[in-house]
Amino acid sequence: MLENVRLIQNAGIEVQGGFIVGFDSDTPSIFQKQIEFIQKSGIVTAMVGILQALPGTRLYERMKNEGRLLAHSSGDNADSNTNIIPKMDPAVLKKGYREMMNQLYAPKHYYQRIRTLLREYRAPRQMKNRFRLSQLMAFARSTVILGVIGRERVHYWKMLAWTFFNRQQALPLAITLAIYGHHFRKVCRLHLKDRGHDAGKSLVS
Repeated sequence: MLENVRLIQNAGIEVQGGFIVGFDSDTPSIFQKQIEFIQKSGIVTAMVGILQALPGTRLYERMKNEGRLLAHSSGDNADSNTNIIPKMDPAVLKKGYREMMNQLYAPKHYYQRIRTLLREYRAPRQMKNRFRLSQLMAFARSTVILGVIGRERVHYWKMLAWTFFNRQQALPLAITLAIYGHHFRKVCRLHLKDRGHDAGKSLVS
């Protein structure tokens, strides 16, 4: 699977992925396994959620027949809740999910994935042009929000310096992904806020 991801990214296509935890076959080791795969693959945009049963699906009907359906799905599998009774201990599932989100979107790990992606990524020709005005404006804003104010500023500047010297043609993508990371951390804080042990706080540390 890792090799397939690299082949796609070598072709100039950024791989994004959705990951689900909470399947009947999952054990507590699933969280670390998914973290390791996501980090090694350089999938920067990794959307992780807990399994939910959606009406009209075979999963929904199976959970209903097994008496494991708790409520209607919220439709948001990233809200750290599920509408089924999982085989895994629910407390272990929620704790593992929170820790997984904390690790994946902590600046250190997020910026590592950007560098991993850019090592494999071959930018299409249209990306090798000079910065457009809109990109320059985005870069200016990001340097203030991420490079001056943000607690991630060390990771931000290290990633930009590495990109400048090693993958200069991919600088616009690097800046875009850094901005995405800022947004992802805000969403994580919103979802994980007050859901036990102040889980969201470590996302910006």
